[in-house]
Amino acid sequence: MFPQQVHSYLKQFFMENDCNILGEDACYLTVQLTIDIDKRIMNRPFYWQYVEATNGEPNPAQVTFITDHTALASNVRGEIVNFGSPRLNQLFQATRELGTFVQMFEKVEASREQIMLTPWLGVNYKVSYCCDRTKEMLYSFGLNLMTGMILEDFHEVLSKVEFDAIQSENVFHVQYIIKPIRALKRLDATIEAIIEQDNHDWAVQAKKRWQRDQRVLDFFYEDVEQKPECYEIEKKALQEQYDAKIKIEIINGGLFYMR
Repeated sequence: MFPQQVHSYLKQFFMENDCNILGEDACYLTVQLTIDIDKRIMNRPFYWQYVEATNGEPNPAQVTFITDHTALASNVRGEIVNFGSPRLNQLFQATRELGTFVQMFEKVEASREQIMLTPWLGVNYKVSYCCDRTKEMLYSFGLNLMTGMILEDFHEVLSKVEFDAIQSENVFHVQYIIKPIRALKRLDATIEAIIEQDNHDWAVQAKKRWQRDQRVLDFFYEDVEQKPECYEIEKKALQEQYDAKIKIEIINGGLFYMR
C-alpha cells in the first residue's frame, strides 16, 4: 500500500466520521477528532472516565498523521502512519465496528433540472501474504452496476465527491441492473486474478527457510530414536511460522450513487 493510498484512506475515514480536516498536504493530515473517534483510537480511557464522572468539558484530541515522512517538511510534527502500522490497523478495526457497508448519495445543489445518479458498488480489500514475514496490500475497486465497468483506486474517486446519506431534492437514482451480490463476486474474481498473476517467490523462499530450520531441528534430535513431545511441538511451531498463506479481507464497502 503506497503512502498516497494510506493518505486517501485516512482522509475518507475521518471525513465520513465527521472529523474536521484542519490542515493537509500530500504528506500529512491534521485532524480534529470527534469524541466518539477519540474514544475509539486515542487509547485514553481514564481521561474519558474522568470527564464523564465529573461532567467536565470534553476536549477530543487534535492529531497530525504523517503519511509520507520522506517528503515531509521539517517543521511538521506528528504520528507516522503507514501500511501495517498499529494505528492503521486500529482504524481498520474502527471501520469494522462503525459499519462495513454504507449507502451514500452524491450531494447535488438545488437545480431546476432533474439529475440522475448512477449506482456503483465500492469495495476496499486488504490482501495479506503471510509466512514468517508479512506483506499487506490495500485494493479499492468500484463496479458500475449499470455497465459492469470496473475502476481501480475507487477510493480516489470517492474522495473527490461530497456524499450524504439522504438523497438531494430533484435527484433520482436509477435501479441497478447488476445485483450487488453478483458485482461483489466479480470484484472477488478481480482480486483473485491479481493475486494469481503476482510474483509468489516469497512463498518459495519461506519454504526454503522452513526446510533449513527443520534440518537444524532434526540435527539436534538425530540420535533420538523416539522423538519427545517437545520435538513435535517445535516442528509444529515451524510449520505455523513458515507455512505460506494468503488472506483476502473486505475492509468496508457500500453503494454509492454518483453522476
